[in-house]
Amino acid sequence: MDKEVIEQLKLDAKETEEHFGAELSKLRTGRAHPSMVEDLVAEVYESKMPLKQLATITTPEPQLIQISPFDPNSIAPIASAIRADQALGLNPADDGNVIRIQIPPLTEERRLLIVKQLGQKQEDAHIRLRKARQEAISTIDKAKKAKEVGEDDADRMKKQVEDVVNTCKSAIDETAKTKESDLLKV
Repeated sequence: MDKEVIEQLKLDAKETEEHFGAELSKLRTGRAHPSMVEDLVAEVYESKMPLKQLATITTPEPQLIQISPFDPNSIAPIASAIRADQALGLNPADDGNVIRIQIPPLTEERRLLIVKQLGQKQEDAHIRLRKARQEAISTIDKAKKAKEVGEDDADRMKKQVEDVVNTCKSAIDETAKTKESDLLKV
């Protein structure tokens, strides 16, 4: 039973770290990256679909995102979905076949705004981690109450839970610190 609780917590912690990493890749850092726009939703064919299902997204240059829609009729909805996302602040241009998005250099104000978004994503990761810790400790307490584990085993398991959580939290904080220093570098 104790191994199951710890293994589940490790799995949850790993998922939290991976989710945090994926969220960070969506933050604009002055370099073009397909993940910046691939999850944006455009209304095409009377339904909402993410761009990654509507087009091929590439970065032929460090400051350029190129979107090649599978259907040329979807260019206008894709471009308007990109313009509508205020968090990105991008202005796409199309030639009838391909949408190109020039990534402008970040201003100091924009950098600080992105650092703020980074802090929010970091806090979201910490919340997910705390929730996983609460579930693990709750499971241990229930087992202790049902006399499935002894007092000493429960304390040992709780210490393992804290160790796993602290390791994951440190990794998230280190990743965020690295990303923040990249953002603030001019």
